[in-house]
Amino acid sequence: MLLDERGAAQAAALPARLAGLPLAAVVSSPLERCRETLRPLLDARPGLALHTDERISECDYGDWSGRKLAELMEDPMMEVVQQHPSAAAFPGGESMPAMQRRAVEAVREWNARVEAEHGPDAVFVMCSHGDIIKSVVADALGMHLDLFQRISVEPCSLTAIRYTRLRPFLVRLGETGDLGSLAPKESKEAGQESAAASEAVVGGGAGAP
Repeated sequence: MLLDERGAAQAAALPARLAGLPLAAVVSSPLERCRETLRPLLDARPGLALHTDERISECDYGDWSGRKLAELMEDPMMEVVQQHPSAAAFPGGESMPAMQRRAVEAVREWNARVEAEHGPDAVFVMCSHGDIIKSVVADALGMHLDLFQRISVEPCSLTAIRYTRLRPFLVRLGETGDLGSLAPKESKEAGQESAAASEAVVGGGAGAP
């Protein structure tokens, strides 16, 4: 799946958003939409090489892949994904704990590698997917995976974690510079919250799997 018009515009703005940061490395999920997101940044900084790491690829949703979100909402597994993700295992795919383990392993290994090569203050970029980012944030905060659906990240948002010898620090979460998503949304009846409003988006901020 390639970026839509809005996604392409967000990607084009990425070099300016990161202009003040000296980047030591750029790492991407192997999926095309992540590599497409990073293309403007790499074009603006020709000295940077792109590394790919399958461990930060999207969760393997197995039989859920390609199905519409409205259809998935009727699947009994959705309640497990929303309420008890540590017990969620997608038929024909992977479990959410396995997804978190591989992602956290990748982030921490890359952090150690960049620190060893460039020093403890070095900054590197990883481009991944909503549920991956949320699971890494949950690990950094010491949260149980069953609470990670309380975290929200928008497409092309910036989340920053600083790893230290004793603990990680969450420095930024889901920053886009656009506050439009905080504006009240129109509903059929004022003050009535739809059932979907309390549900976390499968896949994170990017929509359905």
